[in-house]
Amino acid sequence: MLLLRHHSEAALYDGDTQVLLTAIVNALILLPFVLLFTPSGFIADRFPKNRVMRASAWLAVALTLCITAFYYLGWFWAAFAMTFLLAAQSAFYSPAKYGYIKELVGKEALGSANGWAQATTTTAILAGIFFFSVLFEARLTEMDLGDPSAITQRIAPLGWVLVVCSLLELALAYRLPQVSQGNAMGFRWGRYVSGRYLKENLGAAWGNQVIWLSIVGLSIFWAISQVILAAFPAFAKDTLGETNTVVIQGMLACSGVGIIFGSYLAGRVSRSHIETGLIPIGAIGIALSLFVLPGLGSAWAHAFNFLALGFLGGLFLVPLNALIQFNAGENGLGRVLAANNFVQNVVMLGFLGLTVLAAFSQISGWPVMVFLAIVALIGALYTLYQLPQSLVRFIVARLIATRYRLTVMGLENMPAQGGVLLLGNHVSWIDWAMVQMASPRPVRFVMERWIYERWYLRWFLDFFGVIPISRGRSREAINTVARLLDAGEVVCIFPEGTLSKTGQLSEFKRGFELSARAAKAGVILPFYQRGLWGSRFSYASAKLQANRKDGRVREIIVAFGAPLPLEASAERVKQAVFELSVTSWKSYVESLPTLSGAWLRSAKRNLGKLAVIDSIGTTLTNRRLLTAVLLFAGKIRRLAPEPAVGILLPASSAGAIANLAALFAGKIVVNLNYTASAEALRAGVTQAGVRHVITADRFLRKLEQRGIDLQAALPGVSLHAMEPMRAEFGRLSTLFALGAATLLPAALLTRLFGRPSRPDDTAAILFSSGSEGQPKGIELTHRNIMANVRQISDVLNTRADDVVLSNLPLFHAFGLTATTFMPLLEGVPAVCHPDPTDAVGSAKAIARHRVTVLCSTSTFLRLYIRNRRVHPLMLESLRIVVAGAERLSTDVRDAFALKFHKDILEGYGATETTPVASVNVPDALETQTWKIQSGSRPGTVGLPLPGTSFRVVDPATLEPLSPGEDGLVLIGGVQVMKGYLNAPDKTADAVVELDGMRWYKTGDKGHLDADGFLTIVDRYSRFAKLGGEMVSLGAVEEQVRRALGRPDLEVAAVNLPDARKGERILLLVADEVDADSLRKAMLDAGTNPLSVPSEILRVDAIPKLGSGKTDFGAVRRLAEAA
Repeated sequence: MLLLRHHSEAALYDGDTQVLLTAIVNALILLPFVLLFTPSGFIADRFPKNRVMRASAWLAVALTLCITAFYYLGWFWAAFAMTFLLAAQSAFYSPAKYGYIKELVGKEALGSANGWAQATTTTAILAGIFFFSVLFEARLTEMDLGDPSAITQRIAPLGWVLVVCSLLELALAYRLPQVSQGNAMGFRWGRYVSGRYLKENLGAAWGNQVIWLSIVGLSIFWAISQVILAAFPAFAKDTLGETNTVVIQGMLACSGVGIIFGSYLAGRVSRSHIETGLIPIGAIGIALSLFVLPGLGSAWAHAFNFLALGFLGGLFLVPLNALIQFNAGENGLGRVLAANNFVQNVVMLGFLGLTVLAAFSQISGWPVMVFLAIVALIGALYTLYQLPQSLVRFIVARLIATRYRLTVMGLENMPAQGGVLLLGNHVSWIDWAMVQMASPRPVRFVMERWIYERWYLRWFLDFFGVIPISRGRSREAINTVARLLDAGEVVCIFPEGTLSKTGQLSEFKRGFELSARAAKAGVILPFYQRGLWGSRFSYASAKLQANRKDGRVREIIVAFGAPLPLEASAERVKQAVFELSVTSWKSYVESLPTLSGAWLRSAKRNLGKLAVIDSIGTTLTNRRLLTAVLLFAGKIRRLAPEPAVGILLPASSAGAIANLAALFAGKIVVNLNYTASAEALRAGVTQAGVRHVITADRFLRKLEQRGIDLQAALPGVSLHAMEPMRAEFGRLSTLFALGAATLLPAALLTRLFGRPSRPDDTAAILFSSGSEGQPKGIELTHRNIMANVRQISDVLNTRADDVVLSNLPLFHAFGLTATTFMPLLEGVPAVCHPDPTDAVGSAKAIARHRVTVLCSTSTFLRLYIRNRRVHPLMLESLRIVVAGAERLSTDVRDAFALKFHKDILEGYGATETTPVASVNVPDALETQTWKIQSGSRPGTVGLPLPGTSFRVVDPATLEPLSPGEDGLVLIGGVQVMKGYLNAPDKTADAVVELDGMRWYKTGDKGHLDADGFLTIVDRYSRFAKLGGEMVSLGAVEEQVRRALGRPDLEVAAVNLPDARKGERILLLVADEVDADSLRKAMLDAGTNPLSVPSEILRVDAIPKLGSGKTDFGAVRRLAEAA
C-alpha cells in the first residue's frame, strides 16, 4: 500500500503537494504507536513475549488476507484502512520483539544482537521495496493512475505475496522458544483513560537518564529520517531536476544499505559488550553528512552521501537500542520499549508537522535540509558533552584492538543503575582500559598517587575522573569512593594494590571495605581478567610473552561475577575472583589446540634450539626431535590399531619421543608404572585396552637386573623396543622426515604424518598412585593437560634461560605434565635423568646443564640432603625448587635451605587434577612502592593456579566453611579430569557440580587462610578416631620424629580397630626404637596422650611407591598381618 501511494503521488502530484501528502500518510502510520503506547507496553510485560509475537503474526495474516481481498474488490480506502491497522499491529509487535531480544541473548550479547536485528530488518525493508517496485512498475505500465479502484484491482495478485510473508512470519514466530512467563499485573481502564498510565510509563523511562537520553537520540534520528523521506523527493526535483521516482527512491535506499553495514559493524564491535563510543562517532558523522547534503549536485553524490548517512546511523542506532534494553528492568522492559516507541513517534509526528507547515508556507527544500543539519549538529555536540569518555575510550580501544581482542563474560551481572564497586585482579598496566571497555557504564578508577601525579598523565587521568590514593592520604579517597557509590556511579579498585609479578592473585588489601561500608547503597561486583599476563604490559618474562603470542591478536577475557553486598569481606570477594578465574580460563582453553598440535607449533618456532638432553649423552634439537616423532608416529600407527598405546620408559629422550609420537598418531598414551606389582600392571593394561607397549631393550635389561620381568607380568601384550624400530628407518625415509620437519608448515605435517584428535578427546590415561588402595584409571583430555601446562608456566614465569630437570617418572602425573609436557610445549630445554632416587646423578645433570627449575618430591629431595657427594655448588644454578606429590616435611625444607641456600616451594594437586592445583612461588618486591607481593607462605601449599579455585567445605553437606576452619578440600578448575576410566559411578562420587562448576573431592582435610593460601592437615582416610577424638596419623609420624630428634627416621602410622577405644594407633618403624623410650619422649614433648602409638612394629623398610610416596595400602597390610 505504501509503495502504491508513492508511485501514484509521484505521477499525479509534485512539489509542496507531494510533500504534504507524504507527510500525512507517514503520520497516519506513526499514529498507532502513539495511541497504543500504554496497552502495547502492558501486553509486552504481562504475557510471554514470544506469545505476543505469535498473536501479532496471526493478526498480520488476517490483515494481509483482508488487504488482498479488498484489492480484488477494488476497495482502495478499505485496503488503506487495513494498512493503518497493520501499523497498529506493529505497535504491539515492536516492544515484544525488542524485549524478547534481551531475554533471548542476555545482557552480554545485546550489542551484537541489536546489530543483527537492525541489519536484518533494514535488509528486509529494502528487499521489499525493490521487489514491489519492480512488480508495481511492471503491472502499472501504461495505465491510467487516476482511478484508485482500477489500480488496486490491477495489483491484486501482489497481495498474495503479502499473505505469504505474513505466514512466514507466523511460522518463524512459532519457532521462538518461551524464555519468560510474563509478569502478573492488571490493567485498569480508568487509569488508562485518565492518562495516569501514560504518566507512569513515561516516568519509567524518564527516571533513568541513560534510557531517556537514548530515547531522545533515537527519536531525533528517526524524526530527521522521516523528514528526509517526505521532503527529499521534492528537493531532488528542485535542485537536481530529477523526476524519475525510481532514481529518487534509489538514492534514499542507499541510506538503508548504509544502515545495514553500519549495524553489522556496530554489532561486530559490540559482540561481547555495548560499545557506547560508537554513539558520538555516529552523531558527529550524521551531522556532517546532513551539512553536506544541500550542496551536492549529482545523483551519485547524493547516493554516496546517503550511504554514509545510513552507515553512521547504524553505528548510532545499535548501541542506543542496546542501552535501553540493558538499563530497563526485567519487569518493566515492555513498558520502557513502548515508551521508546511513543516518544519516537511523537517526535516524528512533530517533525512531520513542521514539514507540512513548511510546505504550506512555500518554504523550499534547501532550508529544511539545513534545519535538519543544525538539529543534528546540536544533538552531536550534546552527545559529545554527555559521552566524552566513551569517545576517547573507543579511540583508545580501537588502538588496543589492533593487538587485543576482548571477550566479556557475565555482563548480565552488571547492574544497569546504582552504585557498583568493581574489585578484581591486577596484572598489567592496561587493566583499566580493558575493564572500561568491558563495562557498558562509565567507570571511575582508584589509582596510586605516585602514578597519578606524573605531569604527562595527570590531565588524561583527570579527564577520566581517576581517584588518587596513597598511604598517607587514603581517607579522602575512601570518602570519595563512598560518595560516588551513593551517587550511583561505577568505581573500580584493584585491591591487590600493585601489579602481579607472578600472574597469581596476591593479598587483597582491606581499604575497599572502608569505602564499601561507608556507602549507603550499591553492590560489589567481582571481576577477573585473563590474557594480559604474558603481554608486554605485564611483568611476565620476555620468554612467556613470546609463548603467549598466538597470532597477531591476543585474546583477553573479562569475566564479571554475581553481585555481592557491600558488607562482603576481602576473603569472600577474593574467593569470588578465584572462581571467576576458572570461568574465564574455561572459555580460554576452548581455543587451545591438542597437545600434539601445540607442541608442533612450538617445535616449528624453535627448530634449531635445544629441546631434550639425556644424561646418557643424547642431545636433541627441536628439528631432530620432530624428525624422530614423525618417523615413530608412522610406526606406532601401523603397529597398534587400538586407541590406546602403552609406554614403558623412564624420563628420557626416548620417553619424550614415544609420548609425542603416540599423540601425533592420534593415540591415547598410557605410561605404565614399572614399579607396580604384576597384578596392578595387568589390571591397568586390561582397563585401558592396551595391546601394544612401546619400550626400550636397554630399559628392559635394567628392570630385569632389578628382578622385574615385564614379559611375564604382561601376557598377551606385545612389547616393541624402540631400538629395532629405529634401525628399520632407512636413510631416505629419515631424510624425507627431516626435510618435511624443516620445510613444511605445521598444518601440512599433521595432515601427512599425523591423525586428527579433538581437544576434548582423552590424551592420557594415568593410574592413581594406589597409596591407599587399588589404582584407578584417570582420563585426562588434551584440554586438561594443555590448561595445566599453561597454568604452571604462567606462575613459574618461564624465562629464556630456563632449563627443567626431568627425572620424575612418566607414569606419574607430576612427571608427565610438569617436567615433560610443560618444557616441550613451552620451548624450554628438558634435561632427562631416568632415576629420581639417584641424587648424585641428578645433581651432576643440574650442574652440567645449568638447570634452573627442579620439580621433585619431599622423599627425593631428602636424598640430596643426605648424600655428602651432592655439593651445594652443584645446585647453584637453580632458581626454583618445587616439591609436590606428597606433603613437604618441615625438616626437609629446613635442611635443604641450610645446605643449598635454596627455598623449597611446596605445591599441591592430584592425578585427578592433571596434577598441579596450587604452588608457592617466590615473593616479589615492587621497587616503586617497596611493597612485597607474598607468593609463598611456609607450611601451606600456596595459592591456587590461575584458572583454579579451592573450596573448603563440610564433608557431609558440602557447605563452604570460613577461613581457618578445617574441612574437605575441593578443587575446581579447567584441569579437573574427564573422569575415571570405565567407572562413571566413581566419577560421580569424586566430582560434584556446585554453582555451575565441577569440583574434585580430594579426600584431604585442610583449611584456607584469609589470603587464600591452603594448608593440608592430612587425608581424611589417615585419621584415627580414639575416644571420640580425631587424631591425624601424619601428625603422629611428625611428632615421633621430633620427639626422637631423628628427622630422617622412616615411620608409618596405621589405625586399627580397638575394642575399648574404637581404634588404636600402630607405628611401623624401619629401625630399632625402644617403645617405652619413645612414649616417654613424646609425652615429655607435650604430645597429646591419644597421639602416642599403642604398639610399635619393627620392619626392614617402609613400603614405597614409584613416586617416592609411602604405600599406605602395603603399610596397612603389614600392620594387619602383624
